[in-house]
Amino acid sequence: MKSNSPKCIPVVSTFASPFDVAPASSVTDSTRKPLSLWPGMYHSPVTIALWEARSKIFESLLEPPKDAPPQSELLTRGPSYSRTTIFYPFSTDYILREQYRDPWNEVRIGILLEDLDALAGTISVKHCSDDDSTTRPLLLVTASVHKIVLKKSISVNTDLKIVASVIWVGRSSIEIQLEVMQSELEDANASSDSVALTANFIFVARDSKTGKAAPINRLSPETELEKVLFEEAEARNNLRKKKRGGERREFDHGEYKKLGALLAEGRIFSDMPALADRNSILLKDTRLENSLICQPQQRNIHGRIFGGFLMHRAFELAFSTAYTFAGLVPYFLEVDHVDFLRPVDVGDFLRFKSCVLYTQLDKLDCPLINIEVVAHVTSPEIRSSEVSNTFYFKFTVRPEAKARNNGFKLRNVVPATEEEARHILERMDAEALNSSKQQA
Repeated sequence: MKSNSPKCIPVVSTFASPFDVAPASSVTDSTRKPLSLWPGMYHSPVTIALWEARSKIFESLLEPPKDAPPQSELLTRGPSYSRTTIFYPFSTDYILREQYRDPWNEVRIGILLEDLDALAGTISVKHCSDDDSTTRPLLLVTASVHKIVLKKSISVNTDLKIVASVIWVGRSSIEIQLEVMQSELEDANASSDSVALTANFIFVARDSKTGKAAPINRLSPETELEKVLFEEAEARNNLRKKKRGGERREFDHGEYKKLGALLAEGRIFSDMPALADRNSILLKDTRLENSLICQPQQRNIHGRIFGGFLMHRAFELAFSTAYTFAGLVPYFLEVDHVDFLRPVDVGDFLRFKSCVLYTQLDKLDCPLINIEVVAHVTSPEIRSSEVSNTFYFKFTVRPEAKARNNGFKLRNVVPATEEEARHILERMDAEALNSSKQQA
């Protein structure tokens, strides 16, 4: 008689240890290296390559000399010192291609956001390092993302590369510009690469012992283009300082009229819902939300939650919000701005809340959906909820989806409260200001 006992299937890790000697098995061992430092173990293949490239710096960050002094002498470096290129051989690497493929045979934007953050962080570390093992290393954290703009679709069947370098350095902050490039042709030998996406990340340096702002190595632009990029970044930094230092701006007469018009339409939904414009919808009715507990596998080398992971999750929620709002598959255009207001730690209860702030319907062939995502770190034990990040995304509708639906029309979003109306106008003003500066 055959035994009916179930067959036991053993499960083993598919990851090899990157260290010559495997980490101690005891979780209480103080010498155990964090699993987040096993390069790319829970992240994308590009993060694997980037974190392996700076493994020596990671080791010094993990085990700095006791009572090591801070960097005493600031160095001057050109952008070429830390310029880095990442290459994705999609045309020949089937496994890599499948890791990045989305349902429309394009590169998954959420994973690409992780890669951009990892690459910008690697370049920041390289520029700011003094190559002196006797000094304590700086703590470099993502402060904000100025803008990420998709200029054309990114195919998952064609080789891709990211070129990134430092374009500006302040006293304790550094800006990295990244360009995602891809050939117009699905030909691995094609040399006509064009820019498919641009991104600008700002990092700030902190003393790893005191947590205070720390000075970083200077930047010396070497070419005319680098000098222009430096000046543009300097202007953006001055504008950021004015925004931080200024009080809430008072609206002028014309803006109060806009505010009143927005609120008037919203009141119709409240007072006479049967007569409300069927082509409009209240902002509160566009909201979506998801929640998660931050896990150790999502941390960075400092033990905090990886900024790229936060952007990835925010993007997925923004995409879903645009999808449910439009009723057709959305097409990503840009990340207008991201603020990293406070760190997110392992074990934090994180809530992402999204809404459609407003739509822009003046271009019938390319209507725009502006999405806000706010991340809250929530502590039920002490009844606390703090904003950790704000994200602003812009979408339109995929042309092929719109072509299949001739009667497609986006609805107008209206506020129900004065606070919502003010917020909409402030974001419109910020976008108009950014657009005017780009045109200038």
